[in-house]
Amino acid sequence: MNNNVFFRLDWMSILIYLALVGFGLINIYSTTFDDSTLSLWNPAGIAGKQFWIFTACLFTLPFILLIKSNFFEHLSYVFYGLSLLSLIGLFFFGQTISGATSWYKIGGFGLQPAEFAKITTALVIAAYLSEIQTDIRKTSHLFRALLLVLVPVVLIVLQPDAGSALVFFGLFFVLIREGVDLRWLYFGLGLIAIFIVTLLFSPLTVSGVIALILFVIFNVLKKSKNKLKLFLILVGASIFFSFSVDFIFNSVFEQRHRDRFNIILGLETDTKGIGYNINQSKIAIGSGGFSGKGFLNGTQTKGDFVPEQQTDYIFSTIGEEWGFLGSSFLIILFTLLIFRIVSRSEKQNSSYKRIFSYAFASMLFMHFFVNIGMTLGLVPTVGIPLPFISYGGSSLMAFSLMLFIYLNFDSQRLST
Repeated sequence: MNNNVFFRLDWMSILIYLALVGFGLINIYSTTFDDSTLSLWNPAGIAGKQFWIFTACLFTLPFILLIKSNFFEHLSYVFYGLSLLSLIGLFFFGQTISGATSWYKIGGFGLQPAEFAKITTALVIAAYLSEIQTDIRKTSHLFRALLLVLVPVVLIVLQPDAGSALVFFGLFFVLIREGVDLRWLYFGLGLIAIFIVTLLFSPLTVSGVIALILFVIFNVLKKSKNKLKLFLILVGASIFFSFSVDFIFNSVFEQRHRDRFNIILGLETDTKGIGYNINQSKIAIGSGGFSGKGFLNGTQTKGDFVPEQQTDYIFSTIGEEWGFLGSSFLIILFTLLIFRIVSRSEKQNSSYKRIFSYAFASMLFMHFFVNIGMTLGLVPTVGIPLPFISYGGSSLMAFSLMLFIYLNFDSQRLST
């Protein structure tokens, strides 16, 4: 087999990446187009800035591919420590934009450390889990793995930037792949369900339902005392959590987050206030029909009805101008890329490479799912970009670097 790295590259992933970024540039250009709009190549415009950042990313690809993969493994903790310092530094030197101190201002360019913390957290989780191998089932090892994830999450939440923090929870999929008991997943999903149901009904009603479930399970498991004891503990914790939801909702979440939850759950109707973005986004997507209104012909887009349309709500532009066909094309590309990364991660020649690839796929999925769900009004607005598509230099650089590291690992899996 030819050992040249060129022949070992995952060209399908590269082509999907180029298609996504190209499609993103076209739609970023469309969101700001008018008679005075600069050309796509002019760095004075946002489409031009995105294009030149993308070009800079491509220049880094050959260098990253030539690095030995163990370089990343040996320096994972160093990169992780530096990213934590960059997050802490925001509280002293960061710039506040839209109520969040999430950026460093360097000349005319803004740098968002949370985006790069996703890379370093994926690297350090891969390093730690590959060190302990199958011992992730031990509570102490699981706790340490969760701590590695939660430290950057807490620092990002304090900015506050709940959207970026949410993405890190996608790493739980990695823990499950590496052997964490699935009951933890079921318990976590159960708590989310209890949280949502308690917002709709009273804690007393929810507790009654839990008690009814307990009664049924008691009769099913009456001969298994150990399982019954565990179930009693879980149900007791669930009931306690149900009565804590009101405190969490009113004391931990900000008012804008509470409003968005209430709108999604149908507890409030506000198409002119906090629900304006979601309502206008759904109008734009729905108006695109099957084939869309055509490039540069979106009336919602041209009328600036959807705020932040070049960033968080760029999918509404795609839905309006490219219709069901264009939206489906985008979703298929993301789905293919995620499945491609996951399938090839199983062929890696080390657990470190496999775990990082899974971490990358998990974070990519979280961004993809939450962003599109947000524009369709299926999940609360939390303000995260659509990778490779939305305008944002830090996001494009971070996800490009993660993809390039994955390509490095994949290209070297047969040669090292």
